[in-house]
Amino acid sequence: MGVTRGCQELLSLLCGIWLWVSVAEPSPPTPTGQSREGAPLQFRLAGYPRKHNEGRIEVFYNQEWGTICDDDFTLANAHVLCRHLGFVAATGWTHSAKYGKGSGRIWLDNLNCGGSEKSVVDCRSRGWGNSDCSHEEDAGVICKDERIAGFVDSNVIETEQNQVEELRLRPVVSHAKRPLPVTEGIVEVRYKNSWAQICDENWSSWNSHVVCGMLGFPAEKKVNQNFYRLSAHRHPLNYRLHSVSCLGHEAHLSLCSFEFYRGNATGVCKGGMPAVVGCVPGPLFATGSAQKKKRRPQQVQKRLRLKGGARPGEGRVEVLRNNEWGTVCDDRWNLVSAGVVCRELGFGSAKEALTGARMGQGMGPIHMNEVQCAGSEKSLWSCPHKNITKEGCKHSEDAGVRCNIPSMGYENTIRIVGGRTAFEGRVEVKHAGRWGTVCSTGWSTTEAMVACRQLGLGYAMHAVTVGGWMAGMSAPGAGLAAG
Repeated sequence: MGVTRGCQELLSLLCGIWLWVSVAEPSPPTPTGQSREGAPLQFRLAGYPRKHNEGRIEVFYNQEWGTICDDDFTLANAHVLCRHLGFVAATGWTHSAKYGKGSGRIWLDNLNCGGSEKSVVDCRSRGWGNSDCSHEEDAGVICKDERIAGFVDSNVIETEQNQVEELRLRPVVSHAKRPLPVTEGIVEVRYKNSWAQICDENWSSWNSHVVCGMLGFPAEKKVNQNFYRLSAHRHPLNYRLHSVSCLGHEAHLSLCSFEFYRGNATGVCKGGMPAVVGCVPGPLFATGSAQKKKRRPQQVQKRLRLKGGARPGEGRVEVLRNNEWGTVCDDRWNLVSAGVVCRELGFGSAKEALTGARMGQGMGPIHMNEVQCAGSEKSLWSCPHKNITKEGCKHSEDAGVRCNIPSMGYENTIRIVGGRTAFEGRVEVKHAGRWGTVCSTGWSTTEAMVACRQLGLGYAMHAVTVGGWMAGMSAPGAGLAAG
C-alpha cells in the first residue's frame, strides 16, 4: 500500500516537472494567422518625411492600428507587405523608426516571410501582440513605384489628418528669371492635390527655423510683413494649420505641435495672415551679393566635414582634433545631433542620422562618442560627448548624415534617355528651352560623376562614348551608367 502510494506521488511529481518544462520552454515561431474575427487585415504607410510609396508600415488588427518590429526584418518581408499595399514589389526596407515612431501596439515581431507568400498571415512570427520591442524599432518599407494591375482595394491610407509631409515657400513677386533657390515667401503645406496656408497667429522665429531647415537652409531671417500683408489677400486663401509651436530643434514640422482647421476654413485666421518665412542659404547655395558675403568667414579652418557621400549634404561625419581628422561613433547618434552637423556645414536640418558606417568606414582615430546635442548648438564640438576609448568603438560604427538641401532645379536641365534602365543612357541637356546632346570628346568618368550627381543618382559606374544609345545621332555622344 505504502509502495503504491509512493509510486503515485513520484509519477505526479514527474508529470508536474514535464508540464512545467513544456510551458517554460519558448515555442518556435508559428504562422502569424488571421485576425481573431476573421476580418481581412488592413495596411497603411505612415510617417515623415516620405513619398507615397514608402513609410512606416502599420497593420490594422483586432480593431487597432499597430506597427511591426524590425527584429529579423528582411527584404522578403517587405515584398509581401508591399503587395498588400498594391505595389508589385519592394526595393528596400528601413529599421530604427526611420519614418518616426508609431504609437499603440506593436503587432508583429520576428516576422519571417519567404517572399512569395500571398499574405503575412502565411509568414512566421512570434504571434500577434507578442513582442519585446519599443517603437524605436518600428520597421518601414520602400515599395517599387509600380502598381499591381487591377489592384482595386488599395490599402495605401494617407494619414493626412494628423501629418504634414511636404511644404514649400511660394514667392509673392514672380520674375521670369528668378534665381533659385527660393529663400522667402508664404509657407504652404501640401493638402490633397493642392497647397494650403498656415495662419501666422503666435508664429515664432523657432517655427521659421524649422521650416528653413526642412527646405535646406541653415538659418532664418526677418521679412517685411507689411509687404506680404498687402499682397497676401490678392489670391484666394485656404488655411490648413494654426497654432504652430516649435522648439527649434525639430527636424520636421510634423514634430512640432499644431492644430488643423476642420471643415470649411475660408473664414478662419481673422486676426492674422498667412505665415511668411525668410531663409538664409548656406555658402554652396548663395547667389549674387549673398554669395560674396558668405565667402568671407571661410578663412577660418574647418573642424567638421562630410566624406564618402555621392551627393551634396551627405557623408560620413569627420571632425578635426589636434590637426588630425577622425570620425564620430554612432552610439546614441540621432536626428538632433545630425541636424547640428548639417546646419554647421551650411545645409538644412537632417533627413537621416546614419549609423553602422553607411557612408563607408573612415580611417585614423575616432574622436567622439555618445554625442548628445540639444539642437541649439552652433557647432558639434559644443554638444556633450565622450572621448573615445580603445575598446569603445570601431570604424564599423562610424556615424553619417543626410541633410536637407535647397531645390536648385539642376535636375530639370539634364536627362538620360535610351538606356535599358532609368540609371543609364544618352546624356541630354536643356538649353534655351530645347534638349540637345553632349559631344563625347573629352567625356570621362569625372564628367559622368557630375551628371549623375546632378540627376540625383549617386556615383557613376561607367562613362560611355559609343553604343546602342546613340541611334539617330549624327555624331558620337556622351552616355553614362549610374551605380
